[in-house]
Amino acid sequence: MSTGAVQAVVDLGGDPVVRVLERVERRMSELAGEYGPLLARHAGETIAAGGKRLRPLLVCLAAGVPPPETDGLVRAAVAVELVHGATLVHDDVLDGSPLRRGRPSVLAAGGRGVATATGDLLFSRAFAELAGAGSVDAVRVLSRAACELAQGELLQRADVFAAQVSVERYLERCRLKTGVLFRAACELGALESGRADLVLGAFGERIGLAFQLLDDVLDISGPPERTGKPRGADLLDGTVTLPLILARERDPALGALDLRALEGPATMAEVCDRIAATGALEEATARALELVSSAKLTLPPLPGSQRAALELVADGVVERYS
Repeated sequence: MSTGAVQAVVDLGGDPVVRVLERVERRMSELAGEYGPLLARHAGETIAAGGKRLRPLLVCLAAGVPPPETDGLVRAAVAVELVHGATLVHDDVLDGSPLRRGRPSVLAAGGRGVATATGDLLFSRAFAELAGAGSVDAVRVLSRAACELAQGELLQRADVFAAQVSVERYLERCRLKTGVLFRAACELGALESGRADLVLGAFGERIGLAFQLLDDVLDISGPPERTGKPRGADLLDGTVTLPLILARERDPALGALDLRALEGPATMAEVCDRIAATGALEEATARALELVSSAKLTLPPLPGSQRAALELVADGVVERYS
């Protein structure tokens, strides 16, 4: 989501959303500084570079508009964002990525050991936050998502540099790698509001999946100044994404392409241009749009302002590509 789209959602939520998100920021900053200067530096930088705080925002909106300004809601929002930060740090370790959002990754700045420890710290603090609220159901929701995140990473590792990956397998990988944490954010918010049914989780999972599809489109289309990384960076790491899967079916040369042989930004730009020429980016984007539409249809009966805010988030996922 763009900054403007996020601000529109926050404006609709009003001052209570602003206050909850401010408390989330303060709490994360406090947690980052509790474990010595080295980890404090890297955990703090990871938290500070956290982007638009989309997942904490979803926790707030799923709880209500206006949301209840409870310690439990703040803890849930903090926990989701800490898990998100941990996965980014660990992904950079596994991929050997020197950059994260256009800045040196923890791996590049501190080395593999420090990066691994930083990710572990963020994970452990996330569950400590939820445990402090005393909600077994909340811990169960985030634990399920964390297990699925690990399954998604293992699936991605198994498919690295693969010559053939089915669309179905790719979508399941994206659901596990991205969708489940969006789902958990919505479920945690619903729990804090006292609702027994967690139907909002289906909404979150679908927009999380759409988010990942569009992220993979942006990896091919760029530009680098927008994405913070060179075009085709995921392909260079051996990650087979939907645009390439679709393009391989349409272009024999791409079907025979060995990702291991690719090197350098110029070569990657040529491959990205060839993928784009097949129409694969338009088809992948259309699939993301369909997911957003179906996500909005899954929303249960909600107060008008809450439904409007959640629909704005869904639309903002698409808007980030436009």
